[in-house]
Amino acid sequence: MEETADKAMELVVNTLTTYGMSVIGAIVTLIIGWWLANRIRGWINKLFARREELDPMLGSFLASFARYLVLAATALAVLAKFGIETTSLIAMLGAAGLAIGLALQGTLSNIAAGVMILIFRPFKVGDFVEIGGLNGTVKAVSLFVTELATADNIQRLVPNSQIWGAAISNYSAHDKRRVDFVFGIGYGADINKAMAIILEQAHADERVHKDPEPFVAVSNLGDSSVDITTRVWANTSDYWGVKFDMTKKVKEAFDAQGIDIPFPTRTVFSVTDAN
Repeated sequence: MEETADKAMELVVNTLTTYGMSVIGAIVTLIIGWWLANRIRGWINKLFARREELDPMLGSFLASFARYLVLAATALAVLAKFGIETTSLIAMLGAAGLAIGLALQGTLSNIAAGVMILIFRPFKVGDFVEIGGLNGTVKAVSLFVTELATADNIQRLVPNSQIWGAAISNYSAHDKRRVDFVFGIGYGADINKAMAIILEQAHADERVHKDPEPFVAVSNLGDSSVDITTRVWANTSDYWGVKFDMTKKVKEAFDAQGIDIPFPTRTVFSVTDAN
């Protein structure tokens, strides 16, 4: 009995002697790795919180990615403490990752595109954009999809891979925009008078910028009208207000000043049977 106990004690001592330092080293490595991973995540989150020009969503993604990267390196370091060959393990994980990547290539492409969107920021939340024939106000940008709200408040979820590979028109990117009009007048109307009326209405609107000055010119001689192209500049937030109001005021001014606006007409000839 005593001999069995002595052998057991000897086994414990030999085990502690052989693996004791490895266990202690592994525990220390785990503690340091866990602490470092959380510190890095917190540092990245604070950096993005302090800088208004940086996207918080991108900061959260990078912080989580950095944390898991440090934890993975810590796990490999712990395994190396016990003499486990990590090279083959890394190769196995790489092969598994490749297989998963091939199976989820559509999802991963959306994630990659989402990261690119968050980094390069072709638009931000609140911008009105047109992407691949779809338009709307950006409500949210995630790693997988971008949420748009149409003018009539319909939700559109667009995969990020479709956005990053398409032409993007951002109507909110600049502070001012050009507002274009085409006013058609009859061939018998006074062109100079009509142009003066348009300029008068443009100058009367306080939202229309004085620089660049409003532009008015005859652009086309149509089948039934003389077309006058008008271009004015306004703040982006005033675009539709200027568009709607000026169209209405020019029409009212034309009516008051006797400038006719032609409209399509159709003449019907009736042939009476003489018999």
